[in-house]
Amino acid sequence: MKNFRIAAVLDIVLVVVFCAIGRRSHDEANAIAGLASTAWPFLGGLAIGWLIATRFRSAPLSVYPFGVTVWLATVIGGMLLRVIGGQGTAFSFIVVATIVLAVFLLGWRAIAALVLRNRKVGRTTRR
Repeated sequence: MKNFRIAAVLDIVLVVVFCAIGRRSHDEANAIAGLASTAWPFLGGLAIGWLIATRFRSAPLSVYPFGVTVWLATVIGGMLLRVIGGQGTAFSFIVVATIVLAVFLLGWRAIAALVLRNRKVGRTTRR
C-alpha cells in the first residue's frame, strides 16, 4: 500500500510540474486557477490510467505494464479532456506532452527499478 501512495503522489506532482512548466514557457500567469485549468485534463487522464493499471495487478513502481498504461492514459485522456473542455491540442503540443510525460512518468519508475535492483544485488553480495 505504501508504494501505491508514493507512486500516486509522484505521478500527480510530476503531472502538475509538467503543466506548470508549460504555462511558464508560454509566459502564462502563475495563478493557481490557471494552473488548475491546465492540469485538470491531465490529472483526469492520470486517474483513468491508474484505474486501468490497477487491473493488471502489477506493482505501481513498474515501468511496464503499470507505468506505460498510466503514461498513455494520461496523454490520451488528457488530450481528449482538453478537447471536451475547449482547450487546444495542436500537434506540436501533443508531441511535446507525450515526450515530457514519458520522461516524467516512466523515468522515475526506471530510476526506482535501478535503485531497488542495486539494493537487492547489494544484499545478496553481502551474504
